Amino acid sequence: MNESPLRSTVLFHLGFIPVSGTVATTWGLMAAIAAGCWLATRGFRVIPKQSQAMIETAVFGIEEQIAAIVGRDASPFLALLGTLFIFLVVANLSGVLPGIKAPTAAIETPAALATIVFLSVHYYGIRFRGLVPYLKGYLKPNPFMLPLNILSEITRSFSLGMRLFGNIMSDDLVIAIILALAGLLVPIPFMLFAILVGLVQAYIFSVLAAVYIGGGVGAIEK
Repeated sequence: MNESPLRSTVLFHLGFIPVSGTVATTWGLMAAIAAGCWLATRGFRVIPKQSQAMIETAVFGIEEQIAAIVGRDASPFLALLGTLFIFLVVANLSGVLPGIKAPTAAIETPAALATIVFLSVHYYGIRFRGLVPYLKGYLKPNPFMLPLNILSEITRSFSLGMRLFGNIMSDDLVIAIILALAGLLVPIPFMLFAILVGLVQAYIFSVLAAVYIGGGVGAIEK
């Protein structure tokens, strides 16, 4: 019987908590990203070298993109959205490596990321607008819209995670099937396409997260 793509293999337990292969891969990628960022930035100087200038240019580019979407100073959102984008790029592309399943091709990782975005929208909304004005926003254009506004918040976060999961999982599945049927060389064009899809999906997820947060802080009309 074929294994369901919604199931993950449990590697070990931490007490009563099962740790799946997806979680272990995610931890490994997080450690690799943290180590890479530390190594890349530990030698920063006031007068930048070429590598430092490239990193700073990338950070400024991400900050400008966030500011253009959110419609206000991007500094409060840069750490969250920038980290989210970098993690998604690495996680999506990790599935191209032999023996590694992209954590975003399993349901739990996109669900966790969508939950983080969902909670961040409310955190930033309350932080910038205040609790009462933020909650009053759910009564617009009239109080009868409250159930639909709440449902909209839930369903858009659900669709955010499912879109990422569906695209990355399907790409990995197609490559695995072609690899099993055709051998090593034929799937190479599909792997290049998977890289493109991974980059696009990371960008789309991050942009939608920025749009939702912009709506939460009132900079973007919902």
